[in-house]
Amino acid sequence: MEDLQGKVAFITGGASGIGLGMAKAFLAEGMKVAIADWSEEHMASAAEELGAGDNVLFVKTDVADRDSVKAAADATIARFGKIHVLCNNAGINGGGTAISSDFDDWDRAMAINLGGVVNGCKIIGKMILAQGEGGHIVNTSSMAGIVPQPGIAAYSASKYAVRGYSESLRIQLAKKGIGVSCLFPGATKSAMVTLPEDDPSIDEENAPPFMKELWDAMRGAIDPEDTGRMVVEAIKKNEFYIFTNSEFLDEVKQRHREIEEAFPTDEATPGRIRFETNRANKVRELMAPGNRPAQ
Repeated sequence: MEDLQGKVAFITGGASGIGLGMAKAFLAEGMKVAIADWSEEHMASAAEELGAGDNVLFVKTDVADRDSVKAAADATIARFGKIHVLCNNAGINGGGTAISSDFDDWDRAMAINLGGVVNGCKIIGKMILAQGEGGHIVNTSSMAGIVPQPGIAAYSASKYAVRGYSESLRIQLAKKGIGVSCLFPGATKSAMVTLPEDDPSIDEENAPPFMKELWDAMRGAIDPEDTGRMVVEAIKKNEFYIFTNSEFLDEVKQRHREIEEAFPTDEATPGRIRFETNRANKVRELMAPGNRPAQ
């Protein structure tokens, strides 16, 4: 989608942070935007900030509830006629560690971070496909879906899953007129992480070292409006990977080297080689940056 003028975007978690950054970038391109969010407070603040009149629709949405997602999509269609760009961006922190005993927090994190993406794609993605005009889907993962993060197993698992789901989605839709991107933000100015200077109840002096380091990183975090502009460029170029934070590159390179070194050295049979080579070539074709979906 090289020309976004007049197109309609639907953004979950769109009233703050990265979602709001996307909304601003889309509006700057001349798009109409539906902002689906659970927080009425965030939506009121965003409405005051955007002041975009008829080009913006706010709709309260629980992305873990499929009926709620469908109702939000229907409200968007009723207002703007169509949806061309879907950004599954809503997410929450927490969910517990790998063997914590609380299943409720784990299930909630999975229902929102992963389930919200799946619900958006299966409900709204199908609507975009049925329109026959092409489109684009952006799913928000995290650098926690690329590299390990201590103590946040539920969050990491959900974000790794979003990455894998998005890869499969891109392959499935590549020849059907819909591009797919996956966003992997690192430290970004967002309502998900509250800084001590913004909340007097936080005892920064006695906080765990990890939290102190996180707060320090967030003080130099990426502006979500910059992230929004990166998303726009990825949509126009039909790029799958959207990375925002350069500080992870060395770690990612090292992890890839470790993965390569862990493979066995014995040679596979000709049949296995032929099968996997054909599969890899097909995947490479469908995942390639700049690959233009047929419309």
